[in-house]
Amino acid sequence: MIKIHRRQFIKDLTLATAFLACPALKAVSITEDNNNNENKLLVIFLRGAIDGLNIVTPYGEKRYYEMRPTIAIPSPKNENGLIDLDSYFGLNPGLDKLMPLWNDKSLAFVYSSGSPDPTRSHFDAQDYMESGTPGVKSTNSGWMNRLISALPKNNSPINTVNFGPTMPRILDGPNKATNVSLGKALLKPQVYDRPIINKYFSQMYVNANNEMSENYTQAMKAHKIVMDELKQDMIEADNGAPLPDQSFGRQIAQLFTGKNNVTSAFISFGGFDTHVNQGSSKGQLYNHVKNLGNGLADLATNLGDIYKQTVIIVISEFGRTAHENGNAGTDHGHGNVIWLIGGPIQGGKVFGKFGGLSPNELYENRDLPVHTDFRDVIGLILNEHMKASQKDLSDIFPQYNFPKAKLKILG
Repeated sequence: MIKIHRRQFIKDLTLATAFLACPALKAVSITEDNNNNENKLLVIFLRGAIDGLNIVTPYGEKRYYEMRPTIAIPSPKNENGLIDLDSYFGLNPGLDKLMPLWNDKSLAFVYSSGSPDPTRSHFDAQDYMESGTPGVKSTNSGWMNRLISALPKNNSPINTVNFGPTMPRILDGPNKATNVSLGKALLKPQVYDRPIINKYFSQMYVNANNEMSENYTQAMKAHKIVMDELKQDMIEADNGAPLPDQSFGRQIAQLFTGKNNVTSAFISFGGFDTHVNQGSSKGQLYNHVKNLGNGLADLATNLGDIYKQTVIIVISEFGRTAHENGNAGTDHGHGNVIWLIGGPIQGGKVFGKFGGLSPNELYENRDLPVHTDFRDVIGLILNEHMKASQKDLSDIFPQYNFPKAKLKILG
């Protein structure tokens, strides 16, 4: 006899949904504009604190090369040099596949941006950025989960998706989201794919009229939808054709362009904590961003016409020190660079304030400062692109006063 605790089973499903009530959250109204909104949002979190200074590099600043004698990326026109953006900033050469997006003005960056909280702890900084409440540890839901209340209501069980094995902090909360594996992990049979397990739980839940039954039914529907949408990738993998490193772009595009109304999604990548041997034009950081950039380029291409309705936000918990350390790497910093991609982006620009790298311009004489709060950028996109009302924003980012002067990041 198989002994299974049914509540733990539902909780551990790879396609688990967040359904526990959270009394601290207020009800959020849905406006008429929301009901007609078909726009899409993808948030990408780069865990480990990516080095923004070597992603969008101020090569026009002489001190950059003085502060980074071994890891600085050569200026444009040098071998393995930066890709020129605007005669002052250059793009990491590993992101060369993104240059068509810069040239068609659908790629932009926000410099000296991030969380205002001074912590240099990965755990705390990620928690604050995902909860949307820097400095407050008691927040019991993530800002993307709170966003779900402001999104258009539809009957799809995969309206909001996390691409990964477990539900992240940013989607934790009372609203329902779905976990979807990517790449080869998609092919691994799940516990609920075993006929005897599926039959057992179907008998328990399908005809029951309660919350557990509803969640199980929705999870199974979501599982079937994902398998159908990504069938081609599964067939190719079964036939021995390996999935490319940037396959996440193609797979996300398949769900965004499918018929099942995926509206918002989240994915995170690790490996950006480059304390040792960070590299310059080649090496550890270059290799990571090369795969990331290729995947983002594939995503943009495969979205087709949906690209015009999609905004992609790339964030990291904090930046890294302006000076390289004694191990040819960088240590935990403060300000960073937010990436913005998509048809609605008024791109081809580096937004934000950058005063140079002199000691009086740096945070604590060592890091990029945070001149633009990450909530300013995300809040503007949620308001103007995802049609979240001002009341919605006050629930998504509680106790935060948005500045009156807005960045002109959307066309």
